[in-house]
Amino acid sequence: MIRASLAALALSCSLTATAAAAQDADPYLWLEDIEGKKALDWVGRENAATAELITTRPGFEADRQRARAILDDDRQIAMPGEVMGDIITNFWRDAANPRGIWRQSPLDAYLAGKPLWTTLIDVDALGKAEKQSWVWHGADCLAPDYRRCLVSLSPGGTDSDIVREWDRTAKSFVSDGFTLPQAKSSVTWENADTLLVATDYGAGSMTASGYPRIVKRWKRGTPLASAETVAEGEAEDVGMNVFAFTDGDKRWPMISRGKTFYTADIKLPNIDASRYISTIIPDTASVRDVIDGQLIIFLNQDWSGIPAGSLVSLSLADMAAGRQVPIVTAMTPTKAQAIENVAATDTILWVKALDDVEGKLFALRRDAATGKWSQKEVPLAANATVGIAGTIGKRDILLATAETMLTPPTLYAMSEGQAPQPVQSLPATFDAKDMRVEKRFATSKDGTKIPYFLVRKAGATGPVPALVHAYGGFRAAQTPGYLTGQPYRAGPLGLFWVEGGNAYVLANIRGGGEYGPAWHQAALREKRQNSFDDLHAVAEDLVATGISAKGKIAISGRSNGGVLVGAAMTQRPDLYGAVISGSPLKDMWRYDKMLAGASWVAEYGDPDVPADWAFLSKYSPYQALRRGVTYPPIFLYLSTKDDRVHPGHARKYAARLKELGNAVYYHEYVEGGHSVGADHAEDAVRAAMLHAFLLRELVEKK
Repeated sequence: MIRASLAALALSCSLTATAAAAQDADPYLWLEDIEGKKALDWVGRENAATAELITTRPGFEADRQRARAILDDDRQIAMPGEVMGDIITNFWRDAANPRGIWRQSPLDAYLAGKPLWTTLIDVDALGKAEKQSWVWHGADCLAPDYRRCLVSLSPGGTDSDIVREWDRTAKSFVSDGFTLPQAKSSVTWENADTLLVATDYGAGSMTASGYPRIVKRWKRGTPLASAETVAEGEAEDVGMNVFAFTDGDKRWPMISRGKTFYTADIKLPNIDASRYISTIIPDTASVRDVIDGQLIIFLNQDWSGIPAGSLVSLSLADMAAGRQVPIVTAMTPTKAQAIENVAATDTILWVKALDDVEGKLFALRRDAATGKWSQKEVPLAANATVGIAGTIGKRDILLATAETMLTPPTLYAMSEGQAPQPVQSLPATFDAKDMRVEKRFATSKDGTKIPYFLVRKAGATGPVPALVHAYGGFRAAQTPGYLTGQPYRAGPLGLFWVEGGNAYVLANIRGGGEYGPAWHQAALREKRQNSFDDLHAVAEDLVATGISAKGKIAISGRSNGGVLVGAAMTQRPDLYGAVISGSPLKDMWRYDKMLAGASWVAEYGDPDVPADWAFLSKYSPYQALRRGVTYPPIFLYLSTKDDRVHPGHARKYAARLKELGNAVYYHEYVEGGHSVGADHAEDAVRAAMLHAFLLRELVEKK
């Protein structure tokens, strides 16, 4: 026993010393100085070098112009925003409105496919008038009259924003209304004259992850500094969040204390709404909606004999009064299914589920006498990706979309027992008659079957270059959408690639939510290698089946997907011929010290804990780079104003790769935040650049 303890201590000390040495030896820490002159000079040189290689190529300008035309097409679906009585809102961007307009139409005209739009806020005009590069972050309007709204605007696309009260009737900001300065805030209406606000209140008010730690009740006409504290978290928490649901005429504001990325304590107002009280909701569950006096939660772990992946309903009145609460199962999916989204109308709980990564809709009803739930599948479109777009509560109508990789999306109005009514369809952007989509399964290292979707031209033979996009983390399922939007944040890159006779693949690797909580947990923390093995398995399957060949496969991933493709290229440089990495994480030794990184420790592990660094160090892309190894060329794209994933990850990774003699393409756009691209102009440039990169490295290079 003593020997075992001494051995463990020795291992711990060794890992700590190794990690410290790696940190001390990092020659590129200066690139973490986001706005530092030396760092920005380096960025400028790298951007210029990439632009010289890419933007002068034949075909680049044609790609850029076509991508911009697709993105700005004024025939795009006007996706529903909030339904406010007999009015519906929409946020719209096109060539004339690159930052967008928030607008409204009579609901019936919208449902008839003939909306009559009235502009509420023109973001471009507002930015010009106020000399700010505003990016729209949404509006929260208070029922039942929806006159007063909390409008959120971000400078340059950062996660942090300002919040200002706006009068929808007068179409102007309220001169003496609620106003919050720029911060990563969470705010909601408690009533017409009171807000719940979690924001930066000064020293000690933010968590280590950079999110608010304190929630206050702010009354109209009083200074924010005098607001009453109603809830507090701990410094090591992820952060506090406030939100609200409306159930009939009752508003239910709630407070969430995010202890980790995947655990949160939920507080509700007590019976007289004087204070917020704890509930029986398990801290691993996710709050989804409210209907008929019931709070609907999603179980990420088994609870009270109900399996993970299920929906459960809990009486709000019983919780508010401190009474015993019946725990009732609303829906449990099959093993092939995963509940993804939930939305309530007045009497129906609508559920969007995945069934082997294909979309299905269900309508759930609760029997008031017994409290039991029944469910009925509501057909929409076979073998399609289905999305919940909005609800019309009093009419029990669901607004839902359906699309495939080759079929453009259509927005439908859904009522139980009636055929779906098309509201608007996106016209076909490309000729798909010579293209085919297949759903296939690869076998991962441990025998797990990994689904993936393959698009290529009909009758294609012989190996062709392939682009594989994946994510593999944070419960986020990757579903196949119309090819002009695949892969995410690269506009019509997928379309350009397939039209050229190549193959595009969307891989549903573990770490996402394609098959419910277990699919995510299979790649969590020390199990992360499973997601990398899954990606390797999909690539190997493309080779084995003659779709592509070693060295002719590109992999693409952004954000968490940056860890994925970084690990993949260092583990299998022989397999991949090119890498696309957007807004990426790369340095897993320092990630928790950089911007919002501390909030992801529950996903990846804590590098300061020797046992965690033991598995993190096995794949951390930045530390995995080795002299004497030739890695596939990589295109890194990101934003200087990304205040979620630190730009230093991509900068340091690029610098280290170049030091080791590898090919690096680098494009750091100033604005856009984590999404990279505050408007369609930058999205179009990125699509054209990435297409040129793939052509240069996979098609033209012998």
